[in-house]
Amino acid sequence: MTRKRIQLGLIHVAVAMTLVPINSTLNRVMIKELAISAALVAILASLPYLFSPIQVAIGSFSDRHPIFGLRRTPYIVLGLLLCVAGVVISPQVAFLIADNFAAGLLVGLLAFGAWGMGYNLSAVSYLSLATELSDEKGRGKTIAVMWFMMIVGIILTAVLLSRMVEPYTPAAMMRAFWVVGLSALVLGMLGVVKLEERTTTVEAEEEERYSWGTMLGAIMENRQVSLFFVYLVILLAALLGQDILLEPYAGEAFGMTVAQAARITSLWGVCFLAALLIAGALETRVRKKVVAIWGGWSALTGFVLIAVSGVIANVSVFYTGVVLLGIGTGLSTVSNLALMLDMTVAGKIGLFIGAWGMANAASRLTGSVLGGVVRDVMTRLLDDLVLGYVVVFGIEVVMLLGSLILLRYIDVDRFRSQMEEQPSLIERAAMASDT
Repeated sequence: MTRKRIQLGLIHVAVAMTLVPINSTLNRVMIKELAISAALVAILASLPYLFSPIQVAIGSFSDRHPIFGLRRTPYIVLGLLLCVAGVVISPQVAFLIADNFAAGLLVGLLAFGAWGMGYNLSAVSYLSLATELSDEKGRGKTIAVMWFMMIVGIILTAVLLSRMVEPYTPAAMMRAFWVVGLSALVLGMLGVVKLEERTTTVEAEEEERYSWGTMLGAIMENRQVSLFFVYLVILLAALLGQDILLEPYAGEAFGMTVAQAARITSLWGVCFLAALLIAGALETRVRKKVVAIWGGWSALTGFVLIAVSGVIANVSVFYTGVVLLGIGTGLSTVSNLALMLDMTVAGKIGLFIGAWGMANAASRLTGSVLGGVVRDVMTRLLDDLVLGYVVVFGIEVVMLLGSLILLRYIDVDRFRSQMEEQPSLIERAAMASDT
């Protein structure tokens, strides 16, 4: 199982690597160096998550339709190829938008659309595979290994990017994106080799088929599932919504260069990594929900400090906030992913993982677009770039507080008892058709 966990980690690293250049270096260059609207950058960067509803369909479809006897691997490979294609094309988008808005926007839709479809294909597939390969007791360890490797990959990618774009030139940035994309492709291909066991077509055809309405109904009919879905959207929108803004904020508030701002991702990643180790050590001693609460409060405090640092122009306070944000995000990631897998029904793994993937994507879309639009609007109203960012971070503090309130009402044991006590929507539909 150790080898399989490492291979799952390699796939996770590969997909995450394609995100780093887009959500760090590229958005910084587009917003600050090219003076492109933050709202437009946020919309383009969030475009992939418009495809998030397809995760439910992909998860269910791959449950029932293996390709060459493999339920997950073909979808992972196709998704990775699309992610790599998106990341290597994306630098041209930035420069084309600055020179020719209409043509740049069209290419941007293609590039970010390719990345988005690839992300959805690969993410739901490798998370479903991780769930299938790990029993309930081993899922925490599987998650810890996957995210540990991912954060190491993000740190190394960020360091590599900061060195390759120093000094910054358009040619240097495009070359760096090609290096990251091809490296991700190699790591992902190593991850899928002999990872999944083949199944038979007969088994796949005998499994239950879901319509789109039935799939969503089955997910949302349980109150605990619905509550957890809303909780995830609010929490992740707050945690991930800062992705496209943190580095431009550092440039505006503290005058950091492209390379210096890129290193913020490394600092955040190191703290995230430390939090993963802490969460792993706490797994058998502290309940997952308690760790999630600690993570939420740490991230909330981090956002407060990041916002205050811009007002008082204190870079030390800013770095302290980034550290706490990294720790909080790490604790939240491990604990909430473990809770997510606990709230997944056997036999419908692809279906539920697709739902949680859809929550993740919806939160990224909400957080990024909201952040970009609010930043632009508040900057114009207040006539101050830094205060525009500060307002966004303040909203994310409120969202985290709301998620912590919702977390109090989430109970995995209650979810399981409700699933056992009442027939699902799918089962009721089947009984009605029999009648």
